Amino acid sequence: MNRMIHTLEGKLVEKNDNYLIVNVHGVGFKVFTNERTSAAAPAGGEAKLFTHLYVREDKIELYGFLEEGALKLFELLISVSGIGPKSALSILDIDAAENIIAAIAGKRPDILTRASGVGLKTAERVILELQSRIKLPSGNKSEKITARMDVNQEVEEALVGLGYSRIEVRRITSEVGPEFKTLEDRLRQALKIMGRR
Repeated sequence: MNRMIHTLEGKLVEKNDNYLIVNVHGVGFKVFTNERTSAAAPAGGEAKLFTHLYVREDKIELYGFLEEGALKLFELLISVSGIGPKSALSILDIDAAENIIAAIAGKRPDILTRASGVGLKTAERVILELQSRIKLPSGNKSEKITARMDVNQEVEEALVGLGYSRIEVRRITSEVGPEFKTLEDRLRQALKIMGRR
């Protein structure tokens, strides 16, 4: 893992769907990220990013996330043959990192294929290569988490059909508590959260 620059802390001066510009003592760092991270980053405020320096013969790029768990999952994903940074970022946009880990642990390639540009064979390869290298926090059951992700997918499609953006809907559904189990309850709660914004 390339951890030459492990964290970056400074003022967030620009946000884009796939990158952030962080000013650290007068130096602007362009940090590539996923839409979920970019949407949650505090525009114009101080930001701390956990980063990975991606080095190839023809490019040097910095990738960053607000949570260390997302960084660790990103690094695991790009270690899989055929998964580059763009595919890894797309997978990270599906849901929170711990929920994606549950999908891998639960052998659910259908969840991973929700990521743009990730087909079934690629999803199956991710599961095959990473299943033995990941573990859920004690007490967490992948079946419960993935069942909630399935309901969230239905909520997502319903809200996108009403005109909401997919990335915003994904952020909102991740905020709906696990006590809301049915499609109706989770949809109602998601709409309440959206109404408060």
